[in-house]
Amino acid sequence: MSWQRAKLPTFVFVCQIAFILIFAFMAKYGPTSKPKDTDTSSSPVKNYYGNFQDVNVMIFVGFGFLMTFLKRYGYSSVGLNFLVAAFAIQWTTIIRGLLHIDITTGEKFKLYVQEMMSADFSAAGVLISFGALLGKISPLQLLVMTLIEVVLLQINEWICVEKFHVSDVGESMFVHVFGAYFGLAAARVLYSEEAVTSKKAGPVYHSDLFSMIGTLFLWMYWPSFNGGAAEGDEQHRAILNTYFSLAACCCVTFAMSAAVEKHGKFEMEHIQNATLAGGVAVGTCANMNIEPWGALVVGSVAGILSVVGYKYISPFIAAKLKIHDTCGVNNLHGMPGIMAGIGGAVTAALATENVYGESLYEIFPARSPLPEVGNSSTPYPVPELQGLGRTAGEQAAFQIYALLLSLGMAIAGGIVTGAILKMKVWDNPQPEHLYDDERFWELPEEGIPEIDMDDFPSKYNVKEIDTKM
Repeated sequence: MSWQRAKLPTFVFVCQIAFILIFAFMAKYGPTSKPKDTDTSSSPVKNYYGNFQDVNVMIFVGFGFLMTFLKRYGYSSVGLNFLVAAFAIQWTTIIRGLLHIDITTGEKFKLYVQEMMSADFSAAGVLISFGALLGKISPLQLLVMTLIEVVLLQINEWICVEKFHVSDVGESMFVHVFGAYFGLAAARVLYSEEAVTSKKAGPVYHSDLFSMIGTLFLWMYWPSFNGGAAEGDEQHRAILNTYFSLAACCCVTFAMSAAVEKHGKFEMEHIQNATLAGGVAVGTCANMNIEPWGALVVGSVAGILSVVGYKYISPFIAAKLKIHDTCGVNNLHGMPGIMAGIGGAVTAALATENVYGESLYEIFPARSPLPEVGNSSTPYPVPELQGLGRTAGEQAAFQIYALLLSLGMAIAGGIVTGAILKMKVWDNPQPEHLYDDERFWELPEEGIPEIDMDDFPSKYNVKEIDTKM
């Protein structure tokens, strides 16, 4: 085996051995999963495992099939999605463990079902970035990106949650915004005109049908993504708000697609992606009291925003900013994620104890009052929560800080990562290998059915767009 062929297997084996050793010396079962544990009443499995499996389906089936729209890249879309998610799950568990333990005590980090769900969320962030770079980077580049992005994504979330004390139950800021703009920044650094003008960068009839499978799985299970990590009344609101936001988004997307397309026809790209924007846009405030009609408004606006993005904004940033976004992650995850962050800040500013009761301090722990000086009794409305005495306005400001930090770290991290991935050592695909399974997969004897590329123009015709601007 030549060194060129051995790069990926060597990289994966070395990383997997490192993961095994780190787990062996630094991880252990949580108390409720230890042998002979007789107290099963506190086990989180009953409360979380069902929602975790819903999220798991979204990661491995939903995201995987959503990206199969490229006519000659189906194996890579599903297969590399599978590889990256499994890789990211292990690496995320390690990084989260290191961030949440006191290393000086020599204590090992504990594993729970909740951590499995957090690992899936982190994998989603990487897969969103993969969407911006789909078909343009090699499997080795993709795994290198995963190693870097997971670390930055988890540090960003740790700062926002542990230091800023913000609420983002559906992780629209921590996952969707971060993943989208990390991928877009890397795509800017890796930009090539061949990637934009390639006639392989588009769908055929059957590839679009496969992509719709991913859309439907994501659409159905999104309430578990936004509400799976919550509890009690928060979880109930998160599921209801996501459900109705998605429903409104779906209807408005169909209407908007017909409104902006010639002859009033639906554009499949809009239906595959923009119908999901309501789940992203409601994510940050999903567990808050926005009322069902508010969820419908959020979903409707998200559908309009996403379709406009696919129709007008993606071609513009490809032609003018030289950012080629294969899957349109800016339109599905980026802009709706920013919308979610702003919506979360507005909702936080309006949150009062009269409306929420004690659950206000569960959603926003920092708003719990400060201890009374000289009073030895616990002064907090919810005893286990540490109060910082924030006002509603202060909490809203920190919500915005978290959104800005997520954007800043994602863009900076994406630029640096893009520069690293540009190094020739990572098996960069040549122009003729873009959006094509043939370079990295053993194909059936008949190969990929021949397609007359002249019948399928590239997604973004840069020269044509330039003449219209």
